[in-house]
Amino acid sequence: MKEQIVRVQDAALGQIAAAKCIKDLESARVAILGKNGALTQVQQGMRNVPKEDKPAVGSLLNAARCAISAALETRTRELQEQADRAAIANVDITLPGASLPPGGLHPISLVREEAVRILRRMGFTLADGPEIEDEWHCFDALNTPADHPARNEKDTFYFDSGKLLRTQTSTVQARVMEKQAPPVRIICPGSAFRRDAIDATHLSAFNQIEGLYVDRMVSVGDLKGTLEYFLKALFGDNTAVRFRPHFFPFTEPSFEIDVLLQATGQEPRWIEIAGCGMVNPAVFENIDCKSGKDFYQGCTGFAFGIGLERLAMIRWGIRDIRLLIENDVRFLAQFQ
Repeated sequence: MKEQIVRVQDAALGQIAAAKCIKDLESARVAILGKNGALTQVQQGMRNVPKEDKPAVGSLLNAARCAISAALETRTRELQEQADRAAIANVDITLPGASLPPGGLHPISLVREEAVRILRRMGFTLADGPEIEDEWHCFDALNTPADHPARNEKDTFYFDSGKLLRTQTSTVQARVMEKQAPPVRIICPGSAFRRDAIDATHLSAFNQIEGLYVDRMVSVGDLKGTLEYFLKALFGDNTAVRFRPHFFPFTEPSFEIDVLLQATGQEPRWIEIAGCGMVNPAVFENIDCKSGKDFYQGCTGFAFGIGLERLAMIRWGIRDIRLLIENDVRFLAQFQ
């Protein structure tokens, strides 16, 4: 039995050393260690070995298996290294690598960064808040009545818990005012969600940048001057801007802002990009009541909310807002 183990081990080591490729080596492994392999057959003969000889024979059998396994691992590494060297033998490492096309920021990211830069130069600071909100911060704090259409499940994404996906980033303004005494001058860029039908000018998930300025003696003139400067800094001095009277429960008086869109191949048309107005005193009362502080007594302020997709459409003359979410590389490559 001992002589048989030695013969199998010697033959196996010679077979492993003679393997010329990984396929040959795998065939050798199966022939030696497989279910019907030579060493496996010898091992099955252990049942016929006398009891007193089993420790010595078993030790020799284990040593043979270890030696064969080690030889297989060593030969595998050697053959893999040979294959790797052969694969690159004809490669000229002095040739320049293949160039990859450069990436770039999405147009929404580009217009957001520029908008933030302009508003920060005007003294606004960045603020952020959660996208999953409660009704108080999304509606009640902003003087939105219980019967307002925005609170209907047909217009807003609600969770079973009663929380919702924020319908505007004004929720961040409410959270900041709860904690910060005036003056407050913030901008809140971020995502918002509404159950809007998707068409050429509307999305159900979109991006906004909202602003709030609260202090003593803030006027409609401050609001109009700030937004006209911002839009002309973004689009150019000749940009046509108009303010239309509107109604929002959280501002009074309120306005909608239109900018003239001049898309290539189309007639110029006015496109709504923002809502704005003077902060309704009821909002200040709600905030003070909730926070238990008298931060905003005697204050005035203005707020605005601008759709970043609309800014991108005007900036680059994009005719359909859906192009901004289709991720078509042919379209996005224009902005690199």
